[in-house]
Amino acid sequence: MALIDSFEKNGNILFKYRGQIPLFIFILGIPFLYVSYFTDFYNLFYGNQSKVFWLTITIASIFVSLLGIIVRAYTIGTTPRGTSGRNTKHQVANELNTNGIYSIVRHPLYLGNYLMWAGLLAFTANISLFVIASLLFWLYYERIMFAEERFLEKKFGEKYMKWSLTVPAFIPSFRHFKKGNIPFSFKSVLRREYSGIFAIVFCFAVIDYLRYAAYVYQKNIHQPDWIRPSLFCLAGMLVIMLVLRTFKHHTKLLNPEENRD
Repeated sequence: MALIDSFEKNGNILFKYRGQIPLFIFILGIPFLYVSYFTDFYNLFYGNQSKVFWLTITIASIFVSLLGIIVRAYTIGTTPRGTSGRNTKHQVANELNTNGIYSIVRHPLYLGNYLMWAGLLAFTANISLFVIASLLFWLYYERIMFAEERFLEKKFGEKYMKWSLTVPAFIPSFRHFKKGNIPFSFKSVLRREYSGIFAIVFCFAVIDYLRYAAYVYQKNIHQPDWIRPSLFCLAGMLVIMLVLRTFKHHTKLLNPEENRD
């Protein structure tokens, strides 16, 4: 099999499981956190850091993840039906998106995904884990993007080629921004994004409790306060997710508008 065909085949396989792979990488990263948090390495690096350091890490991490959520929300809220979907069986593109966010970056959803998870990785304050996980993200996203672009090239031909030559794949360029003609749909965002946002909030809560447990263990604190702010955020997001899921499956409140998913 030619290398180009192998890349495309692998990309299509990874495409089917693109929603589960980040969680799998997160689970694989837990042992790294255990080693760094619950061993002498904690006192060597983390134990000497001030409250300002941890506060800065926390604020920056949340900001990066929120930026990723905003990128995804804007993309989903301004794209028509049959594009940027949650399809998992095969590639789908009823039309080629070239306006709006697609005029500055070819894969905005994957950019949003990475920013969301980059914020989480930064929250761990583990540089090694951040680098390793980022490389893994790049390896599988590169193949997914390759497979998608091969599909678009075959379907739209010259139109796709002209667009791809002026718009970067992953790092946005605002020089050629073209406003889209589809108004933002908050309903589409609520309908499609609640599960992904809950997943990232859950992972943040897990890391927060791991960090705090390590602090309690290393400092030998006898009466720790296990009611963390992250627990309230997780509980609130769980309620929101259940409400939106109920609306989606049992009411018409979140039904897609015309030309929506």
